[in-house]
Amino acid sequence: MGLKEGDFPPVDPATFQDMPYQERIKTLSRHWAEFGFGAPKITAIIYIVKLIVFYAIGGILVGTLTSHLNPLHPKEWWDEPIFYQKAVIWTMMLEALGVAGSWGPLAGHFKPMTGGVLYYARTGTLRNPPFSDKVPGTAGHTRTPVDVFLYLAFIACLAITLALPGKSDSDLSALVPGAEGLVNAAPLIPAIVFLGLLGLRDKISFLQARSEQYIPALIFFCFFPFVDMIVAAKLLIVIVWCCAAFSKVGPHFANVIPPMVSNTPWMPSKAIKRMHYRNFPEDMRPSERATGLAHGAGTLVEFGAPIVLLFSHNTTVTAIAAVAMIGFHLFIISTFPLAVPLEWNVLFAYITAFLFIGFGNYSGYGLGDMDVALLIPVVAALLFFPILGNLRPDLVSFLPSMRQYSGNWATAMWAFAPGGEEKLNDKIKKPALMQKQQLTEIYGEEAAEVVMQQLLGWRSLHSQGRGLNSLMMATLGPDIDKYTLREAEFSCNALAGFNFGDGHFHDQHFIESIQSLVHYEPGEFMVVFMESDPWGPKRGRQDYWVMDAAVGVVERGSIAVADCVKEQPWLPNGPVARKVDWQLDGYERVRHQKVAHGAEKSADVGALAQEARIGA
Repeated sequence: MGLKEGDFPPVDPATFQDMPYQERIKTLSRHWAEFGFGAPKITAIIYIVKLIVFYAIGGILVGTLTSHLNPLHPKEWWDEPIFYQKAVIWTMMLEALGVAGSWGPLAGHFKPMTGGVLYYARTGTLRNPPFSDKVPGTAGHTRTPVDVFLYLAFIACLAITLALPGKSDSDLSALVPGAEGLVNAAPLIPAIVFLGLLGLRDKISFLQARSEQYIPALIFFCFFPFVDMIVAAKLLIVIVWCCAAFSKVGPHFANVIPPMVSNTPWMPSKAIKRMHYRNFPEDMRPSERATGLAHGAGTLVEFGAPIVLLFSHNTTVTAIAAVAMIGFHLFIISTFPLAVPLEWNVLFAYITAFLFIGFGNYSGYGLGDMDVALLIPVVAALLFFPILGNLRPDLVSFLPSMRQYSGNWATAMWAFAPGGEEKLNDKIKKPALMQKQQLTEIYGEEAAEVVMQQLLGWRSLHSQGRGLNSLMMATLGPDIDKYTLREAEFSCNALAGFNFGDGHFHDQHFIESIQSLVHYEPGEFMVVFMESDPWGPKRGRQDYWVMDAAVGVVERGSIAVADCVKEQPWLPNGPVARKVDWQLDGYERVRHQKVAHGAEKSADVGALAQEARIGA
């Protein structure tokens, strides 16, 4: 792999589409195991430069120069409360703008590399309201001037907060003499209001700002006395860590580690990458080493070290636990995971040092030092959505459920009849073409198709990917080789501007939004969707639905997680068994007979569909 040349899969682009789908998945999943996405080295360099120069140095300059601190003297500002506050606000603003997490090629943004603001500051682009049938004034599929105003007003409030100098605080002055005050909360209160209203109209832009983690912090900044603010911030980060660790308990997470390690750009050793698979290339399930890394260095550390940090009053023990968590986040950064939440991990590494070393429990900032009248509701509020989201994942996004990188999330896969994907460029307003067309300008059409299908190979290495492939194989049957298949997360990024791996962003309502603009024919756009694995009586089974965009949901059922994790990515034994709970009476998918290699359907291609037979 060169600076500008990637590691291309070992296929002939001209004949790649002639391979049966399962053979394509076999080839691409094995290639991912050794090379990851295979992106050129320049890609990692771009991310590193952006992280260091734009985010870190830019954030330091913003946080210090606006707070009368010297950016060249870290000892002066690393444990300054106002710098910590501005670091959180700076990160939240960049996330909301789309220039932090889920940015660039590893998130499906090739040309341009930014989503976010390019979509949210523009009327007519797609939005996805979470409660359109319950909250008046939120219905609709596209962004209006109201949405643009709420978004830009929220960003402006954050920018004003960053620009303003610190405001004196009597509690802080008594506890930390010489401190430069705290952020001026006046602009933050309308920021929270604007973001809340925006979230009712569009959950995608709301969660792009990582509201589930930063809104509680903003509330603490605005309304809590200083000691309570610090202790509440500790509770916030510890609950994020522990809930994320809890979500990794089960069979899903072991399947996350091998493809994640395989994508590590600084690891040239194929042998080390292969060690994370049971018997490469024949058995691509996670090895014992991968399982040990997942639940030892991963789950155990992510749960154990935060508990120590929350309760320890020993400086040495606290320092060891803090170093463990800082190392945990640095490791995640080093692997360049898809969706690339690099800035978030840098922030958490810094916050670990600030909260638990700069303001240790042993210095009067422990749980016992927080007002009980605040402590109890804070803990209850921070745990509410993770608990609800794990019991009823259909009701809560995996982000507020705190299931980051657990391998247990809602996912989907799309299938387009010949020419169907191109209609998304023609009928939907957005600042970027679909990824296939973005890549075609770089690599040519045939190579671009191979790159796009690498994402299907990656997904197949995860347990839910085998479930999605099984559903798509059952839905399309032998026609699966005649459709264009897409990883829905990446496609959602091009259509809506953001996706962090959450299938709720491209749920049934989102498909209906697409259909209202594109008007697909029956059988032309098929979707299979799997919900997360819940805790409780239904543990071990993931609900699914199948949708024909022109018709609606045509099937519901569930798949056993155990059946998915025991199979190879390419399903040599065929689709895993599914339990069908409901099917649309009389529905039969319209069959699209021929492959047009990206061309629109036309009369000279021949009859592409039979008449749909849809019952009442």
